[in-house]
Amino acid sequence: MKKYLLIGVLLLSCISMSFSQDKAWTSSKQPLREVEILKKKIKKPVFANRDFLITDFGAIADGQTKNTAALKKAIEACSEAGGGRVVVPEGTFLTGAIYLESNVNLHLLKGSTLLFSRDSSDYPMVFTRWEGMECMNYSPFIYAYEETNIAVTGEGLLDGNANNDHWWYWCGARKYGWHEGRPGEQKPARAVLHQQMAQEVDPRKRIFGDGHFLRPNFIQPYRCSNVWIEGVKMINSPMWNLNPVLCDNVLIENVKVVSHGPNNDGCDPEACSNVWIIGCFFDTGDDCIAIKSGRDEDGRNIGRPAENHIIENCTMHEGHGGVVIGSEIAGGARNIYSLNNVMDSPNLDRALRIKTSSSRGGTIENVFFYNTKVGQYREAAVRFNMFYEKPGDHIPTIRNIWVENLEVTKGGKYAVLSRAYPESPVTNFTMINCTINGVEKPYQVDHLKNVKLKNVKVNGKPLTELK
Repeated sequence: MKKYLLIGVLLLSCISMSFSQDKAWTSSKQPLREVEILKKKIKKPVFANRDFLITDFGAIADGQTKNTAALKKAIEACSEAGGGRVVVPEGTFLTGAIYLESNVNLHLLKGSTLLFSRDSSDYPMVFTRWEGMECMNYSPFIYAYEETNIAVTGEGLLDGNANNDHWWYWCGARKYGWHEGRPGEQKPARAVLHQQMAQEVDPRKRIFGDGHFLRPNFIQPYRCSNVWIEGVKMINSPMWNLNPVLCDNVLIENVKVVSHGPNNDGCDPEACSNVWIIGCFFDTGDDCIAIKSGRDEDGRNIGRPAENHIIENCTMHEGHGGVVIGSEIAGGARNIYSLNNVMDSPNLDRALRIKTSSSRGGTIENVFFYNTKVGQYREAAVRFNMFYEKPGDHIPTIRNIWVENLEVTKGGKYAVLSRAYPESPVTNFTMINCTINGVEKPYQVDHLKNVKLKNVKVNGKPLTELK
């Protein structure tokens, strides 16, 4: 029976892929209709009307007492009762790793802070992803595995407590506090993990943790469904901030991420489907939003694309890119809709960025970038790059990219910057009603195919070709 179910799933997947490959929009009305259909599919989870106050389970708001056990007891009691809210009241509560169980909403009241421990022993080993590679490593600060109906909500603060003396220097960069002779640096372990992935070692036998210095991510629901993150502010993450992995039905709304450490991406949905990111603010040390689907062998072997994502009414300040797809994108990405977003910072490198390489492969397609206002950026408004990291034997595909109503007040070096393979040009690239001012050079591109430009102006002059 399982064999036939698997065959059915594969057939449906092939049908879906075939449809996706044939898709090329001819009007913005088509993707806008798709967005409205998708919005109806994404539902926030509903929780029972029960509250479990963490102070009733022994939590102490002195910023010094570790409340890991009290939070665990409150979450377990809430789940066993059939679900509800685990409430963090006003005050600062120090804690280690938090595991979310099904039907639990971790709710932070205004004036509350969850302050995360700097002691790595407070983060047990779990099955996780690190830079798109599966392994056993420190638990993310807030983690769930194969749970349903989970949430982190409220008006409180999540403080990752990282700085150049705690967590960040593990990246091995002097800028973040590392220097020769200082113990703790991730590069050797990162190289081992890359090698194990290439050799397709069982991910559960790729064991890291203490002595390896691979920094944990902040919030990572893994293989979960019906995920809701709303209202909270996040600061000082060791690494990626919001990182749902292989999840379905994810709603992230009105979250504020301000975190300028190394690899401090704001939101990285990874190999997820049906994701809606709305009304959020990102001011980050890396990409603001980076849509991913796994690195190299791990991404290709799992073979699950990032699909059906809406990014709407968000504000991006500092970051390597505003809306980014990649670089860990070996599983591909499709049906990505970015609407009504605002970006502005001299330290924002790009507005729309698609980055991949021939060590990744995969297909990135059906990207709709609509009604975007940009005050300032540094490098390019639209950036395609198939040479982001080392080359390999898996030439990527980028196609069906639609940019409409892009307004830039003060650009950087280029309006459009592209680097692709001659045998795999960026195909079906459309720009309509775009005004980009203040750039040094209109474009620098190599291999583009089926480009459509309509009412595009750069520095006040019509842009009629990209060649």
